[in-house]
Amino acid sequence: MSNESDPAQSASDSTDESTGDATQAMPYVAPCRRLEPTAPFRWLRAGWQDFKAAPFPSLSFGIILTITSWLLAFAAWKFGGLFVLIGLVSGFIFVGPIVALLLYSISSQLEKQRQPKLVYCLFESRRNLGNEALMGLILMIVLLLWARAASMVHVFFPIASGSLADILTFLAIGSIVGSIFALIIFCATAFSLPLIMDRQIDMITAVITSVNAVLRNKPVMAIWAGIIVAGLLICFLTGFIAIAVIIPIIGFATWHGYRDTIDASAWPLNDAPTHP
Repeated sequence: MSNESDPAQSASDSTDESTGDATQAMPYVAPCRRLEPTAPFRWLRAGWQDFKAAPFPSLSFGIILTITSWLLAFAAWKFGGLFVLIGLVSGFIFVGPIVALLLYSISSQLEKQRQPKLVYCLFESRRNLGNEALMGLILMIVLLLWARAASMVHVFFPIASGSLADILTFLAIGSIVGSIFALIIFCATAFSLPLIMDRQIDMITAVITSVNAVLRNKPVMAIWAGIIVAGLLICFLTGFIAIAVIIPIIGFATWHGYRDTIDASAWPLNDAPTHP
């Protein structure tokens, strides 16, 4: 039996080792933890604790969102009617993650034993302006595609007759189409924006990390998505008044969900400067 090693095998081993080293040096996805089904409710409790710990910035942000929603709802009702208003509410799913960046900052400040300030939240968000602008552009494109898809649903399933059957068909088809777009956005933004707020990481890696974490925790994330939809429904049914409390709590809970799910220790922290 020959004691000589196989050159091809040696080369393969060397390639595997170098590839492994390169992968470790430049990870393309942050690892995620497996979550228990009750995790979303733990996030909500932590979000409520953050709300109580920082009532002024939380309510200030929530009231601004409520007033903005009233203005947009008035414009939608004035110039488009009920179905434009419904489209506006569903569109909040696409822009909500960007809006929540300030809420992530509040939770981050509380985590670091700081007194949260809205001015600092704005200051901190500027550090990731490039990544945030990229995500904002992506969400805007998806929102425009959703608006176009909604108009096509209206073309193929008109409700001009006003019959109950036509309205139910329109709402059912529109909900299915909208759910597909919402699912894509949910997977991409569930953890990506808190991640770029916390770590020095590019948006592509953050999105891949978010999608990976959602797919590996599908039952848990389905529960979390249901909680978010229920919260938005309550906001709508209360004439957007509940936004002042529910949206900040969901934003804070999302931050705790990120901290509970993603292990981003391979990337350096976004060390914030001192408070402005």
